[in-house]
Amino acid sequence: MEPVIVAQGLVKSYRTGWFGARKTVLEQVDLEVPAGSIFGILGPNGAGKTTLISILTTLLIPDEGEARVLGLDVVRQAQRLRARINLAASSAHFLWCLTVEENLRFCGRLYGLSGGVLRKKVEELLHLFELSPHRRVKFENLSTGLKQRLALAKTLVNDPELLFLDEPTTGLDPIMAQHLREEILRLNRETGLTILLTTHNLREAEMLCREVAFLKDGRLLARGGIKELQAGLGLGDHLLLTFTDGPAPLDYARLPGVLAHRRDGRRLEMILDRAEVRLAPILHALEQAGAGVAEVRVKEVDLEELYREITH
Repeated sequence: MEPVIVAQGLVKSYRTGWFGARKTVLEQVDLEVPAGSIFGILGPNGAGKTTLISILTTLLIPDEGEARVLGLDVVRQAQRLRARINLAASSAHFLWCLTVEENLRFCGRLYGLSGGVLRKKVEELLHLFELSPHRRVKFENLSTGLKQRLALAKTLVNDPELLFLDEPTTGLDPIMAQHLREEILRLNRETGLTILLTTHNLREAEMLCREVAFLKDGRLLARGGIKELQAGLGLGDHLLLTFTDGPAPLDYARLPGVLAHRRDGRRLEMILDRAEVRLAPILHALEQAGAGVAEVRVKEVDLEELYREITH
């Protein structure tokens, strides 16, 4: 099956100030996204994620390179492409004086919906994103979280073939953020909808994405499954154990999920692929071995740790 996104040699720069030098935001970016996947672009703020999304969704024209999305050139066939995709930007922008329901109706009309079809679609989206109680609230009076929910509801108004989500859970409370993640997974699982999302949240990417690409300073540094990248680099969550008398005589390398370990007196540091899954069986193994554990500390692997290793 053909990839839904194929980008080659994308370059984009901006001028800083009226007479300032140009700053390169994307530099020779190559990217392929397989059909039916949830694909993540990971990177810190300023890495170029939004610029890349903007080019792929026809909002920006690259200085160099080319990209085809759903088989269409993002520059020469932009209008045809826009009817088949949708985007939730990291900051929600709607007509401030319209209500939630009115904004969804307005967006539906932009995609050619009308009459009963439009009414049904709006009701579905209001229910799906728990916006029904706020349907008559003007956009300017919504909280940040509700604005983001509305932005996400809008992305499904045209039943897109490809969905772009730029930092989709920004501003959402933990419960709504989890609800949104579950909905993203459901959409992908039940409809085969391809989803490209950007995030700086590694845990969110682990929950959602089959494959990710790391973007830093406008360059794609690595691509693959997060666990495969962690294992290949020997990175993971840090588990620090302090023993009453000293570590038990176990083959720690053979314990589940252990990528590396190091002993230092009464202390033992282990690097795990997933601490939340591996901690209980490891502590059980230590208990069976008769080891007295005085203190347990866990430090989850973070994105910066992966970046430091990848760029080393």
